[in-house]
Amino acid sequence: MAANPTILLTNDDGINAPGLATLRTELTAFGDVTVVAPESNQSGVGRARSEAAVVRDHPWGYGLVGTPADCVAYALRGLDTDFDIVVSGVNSGPNAGNYVVGRSGTVGAGIEAAFLGTPALAVSAYHSTDFFLSPPAEYDFGRPARIAARLISRAVDVGVYDDVDLLNVNAPVDAPNPPVVLTEPYHDYGQDVERLEVADRDTTELGVDAGELGDDEHVVRLRDRTWPGVVGWENPFPPTDEHRSRYPVGTDRRAMVDAAVSVSPLSVQHASPDSAALAEVVETLDTE
Repeated sequence: MAANPTILLTNDDGINAPGLATLRTELTAFGDVTVVAPESNQSGVGRARSEAAVVRDHPWGYGLVGTPADCVAYALRGLDTDFDIVVSGVNSGPNAGNYVVGRSGTVGAGIEAAFLGTPALAVSAYHSTDFFLSPPAEYDFGRPARIAARLISRAVDVGVYDDVDLLNVNAPVDAPNPPVVLTEPYHDYGQDVERLEVADRDTTELGVDAGELGDDEHVVRLRDRTWPGVVGWENPFPPTDEHRSRYPVGTDRRAMVDAAVSVSPLSVQHASPDSAALAEVVETLDTE
């Protein structure tokens, strides 16, 4: 990496999150860091964009009333700076698994960067026993931040971003010398749909005023099964034989079972796969 690279730092936990502060400290040791991050928590918004956003000056750069992708779009096209790389994190909690990666605001910032032609790295932290870092202020984000900084420097130097748009990293905060594993996001997701009965129409917490429903309307609860097999807030990836057999070696979720650092290279250009079957359908499709 060139001496004193220009680095854009963002996140989805908000500009005052401890993970961002720790990562900023690591990155300023070797680069010129500008922070453009959401004013408030934007977890789970993916790559959602806003039509307009309020921007506020901040000692580290700018706070933006919007999404992580808004922050990246503003910084890369609204600031008079040619950024070498975009870094998103350190997120409080992992972003592992194909569905979670697609929904993550942390990763969404990196995806926006890649579409705008700037390499990116998204880094998230987990605890191998507690799993969820709650409250975040009680955990040390130092190791994930150091790993991200070292990855950035080496990946750029050896040309990783010639073939890769975005690196998605999940690192433990507690394992003293975690191995680093090349992974891919595991496809593991479910959805529960529950129709709420008339007697249960106190749905204010769901954002629905059930009292205004017509006779031909009803309310359903859509519950993600983001971590299959989990009840409540338990660790979905404990170091057990059951979970090692569930998640194959080489997947990001298996790396977390093993308390390892997961590094997943991602392409965000939505390249079209070859499909002889689809080619035949297109060639023979009747449009009359």
